[in-house]
Amino acid sequence: MADGKTTKDKGTDFADRMTQPAKRAGAAMKASGQKVAEGGSTISARLIDQAETNAREAFYAMREAAKASDVSDVMRIQSDYLRAQGQRSVDQAREIGELIMKFGQEAIQPLKDSTKS
Repeated sequence: MADGKTTKDKGTDFADRMTQPAKRAGAAMKASGQKVAEGGSTISARLIDQAETNAREAFYAMREAAKASDVSDVMRIQSDYLRAQGQRSVDQAREIGELIMKFGQEAIQPLKDSTKS
């Protein structure tokens, strides 16, 4: 053979050229899946933290309302709680949205990187 390679060597080279992209894609998908799992765990833990905070604040407001001396105090306590909870909800939704976006970007990065190879 002119290039010094046997037919068997050429067959192996061809097989490598055909299987390497699939191997890289498989490795990238595995890495991406790991990122998704990590992100899901982090988001779940953060949602639990947020729920705990919301419950704690609700019980605090109920205790304060139970100690109130008149209806106007109860209304003020309820109004303060609803205002704070509304802001907390906005902040919590923003935080979860940012985490989802961050983990989504991290999850697709291995796939992007594999196409560059």
